[in-house]
Amino acid sequence: MKPVAFAYERPATLAEALRVLADSPEGKVIAGGQSLIPMMNFRLSRPEKLIDINQVKELSFIEQDAGCLRIGALVRHQELHEHPLVREAVPVLAEAAGEVGHWAIRTRGTLGGSLTHADPSSELPAAMVALHATLKLQSLEEERQVPAEEFFLGLLTTDIQPHELLTSVEIPLAADTRFGFAEFARRPGDFALAGAYVSVRPSGDGEVTWFGVSSGPERRVLTFAEDEKARRAQFAELAEELEPLSEPAYRRSLAVEVAEQAYQKAIGGRN
Repeated sequence: MKPVAFAYERPATLAEALRVLADSPEGKVIAGGQSLIPMMNFRLSRPEKLIDINQVKELSFIEQDAGCLRIGALVRHQELHEHPLVREAVPVLAEAAGEVGHWAIRTRGTLGGSLTHADPSSELPAAMVALHATLKLQSLEEERQVPAEEFFLGLLTTDIQPHELLTSVEIPLAADTRFGFAEFARRPGDFALAGAYVSVRPSGDGEVTWFGVSSGPERRVLTFAEDEKARRAQFAELAEELEPLSEPAYRRSLAVEVAEQAYQKAIGGRN
C-alpha cells in the first residue's frame, strides 16, 4: 500500500524545526523513518505533514560531561553501537544498540525515533529506563526534562506532546554499578519476545528492567539471591506482576531466562 497524501518540510535548524512543529499540530517528525513509514504505508498513521529533521545537526552528538553521557536524538543506532564514548562509558547501551534490527535499519534508525515510537519490544526505551536516563523535550515555549520511567506510558504511547521534539537524552554514569543485557528473539534481527537489563551494585542489590514482555519497559528493584535457583524464583515472582500482551506463561518464562542471563553478564563484566 501507499500512504495518503502529505505535505513535506525540511527545516535546517532546531529553531526552525520547532516553529514548523508548532504550526503543524497534525504533522509528524521523521528522521530514519524505520517505524513511521511502514505505519503510513499501512495507513495506520496519516500525518498531514512530514517534518524531516535530518538536516538539524544540533541533534546529532555524543558527549561526556560532569558524570553523565549526553546523546542527541538524531544519533543512529549503528553509531550508538560503535561510538568509543558509548562503548567506554555505557557498554551495555552499545551492546543493546547492536541488537536493533538489521544493519540497514541501524544505519537509518535514530535514538529519538525509537524512543518516541515506544515499541514494547524495542531495546532502547528499556535501556533508558534501566540506565535512569532523563529525556529532554523542547517546544517553542519551553523545555522539559522527563525521567525515562515517566516518559513511557504504555503501548506505543509516551508523554511527548504534539508540539514537542525529543532533542537529547542524558544518562548518569554510575561507576559502582555493573550492567548486563540479554534478549531472546526467534531469529537475529527479529523483535525480542523478551529482553532484560540487570544492574548490580556492590551491596548485592539492584534492578531488572524487562522489555518485549508487556506493553512497555518494566523495572523492578530487588536484592539478588546468591543461589541461582533462589534468584530465578525471585525473577519468576516479579514476572508474575507483568501483563504480557500474548502467551503469558511463555513470555514470563522467557522473562526469567533473560533476566538470569543478564545477571550473569553483569557479575562477570563491568559497567
